[in-house]
Amino acid sequence: MNPTAPTISELIAQERRLTLPHFGYDDAYALGGLLVSLARERHAPVAIDIRRGAQQLFHAALPGSSADNDAWIDRKRKVVERYGESSYLVGTRFRAKGTTFDDASRLNPGTYAAHGGSFPISVEGAGVIGSVTVSGLPQAEDHALVVEALERFATAISD
Repeated sequence: MNPTAPTISELIAQERRLTLPHFGYDDAYALGGLLVSLARERHAPVAIDIRRGAQQLFHAALPGSSADNDAWIDRKRKVVERYGESSYLVGTRFRAKGTTFDDASRLNPGTYAAHGGSFPISVEGAGVIGSVTVSGLPQAEDHALVVEALERFATAISD
């Protein structure tokens, strides 16, 4: 998997398209299991985190991942929590302005990372209620893995 970098408009369209009708404990487990399956098929050395609000509903660390991936998850997730958009979209917006998130956001890069891999979980009528985050691959691949899983998950729960 070697995705090309999506544009700002493509990233916004992904977020709009991937608004879910509901999201609870069983949904987190199903989405997490799907992400684990996709990552195992690709031998991806990732850690996976799913949260609703402040509560962690799912976490998995696959072979080849490390505690460093958990630290990246925390930093990317904090960007989603602060901006209500994917960490990749936030970073892409800064790059489109000719700068970087680290240089221009005025936020501590030890706490926030606008790198691909964390995506908001949005529910119809409620807005952003949580996040799903992957760390361990290059940022475009982390992001693409999350989007692929959310697309499959959204299709499955709408059938």
